[in-house]
Amino acid sequence: MAITRDDVLHVAKLAELGLTEEEIQRLQQQLNAILDAVGKVSELALDDVPPTSHPLSVVNVFGADEPRPSLPLEDVFANAPAREDDLFRVPPSA
Repeated sequence: MAITRDDVLHVAKLAELGLTEEEIQRLQQQLNAILDAVGKVSELALDDVPPTSHPLSVVNVFGADEPRPSLPLEDVFANAPAREDDLFRVPPSA
């Protein structure tokens, strides 16, 4: 199934895009090239290939969430412009 000029205009209208004639032609060619490339996948014999969401094995790289001591308050507030007790002092919003 090929993308027609009317298809491009329909999508442009839905997206509220104003396209020049040159852009319409270029997008039609590019979208048809994408469809052709995707269509080539259906020509492959993939019956023995399991469905995947990623071509490589994805593993969780996060470390264990274990409690540890936090910074001393003096270090936390060292670069703070203003401090009120154990809180950052910020100007009121307008």
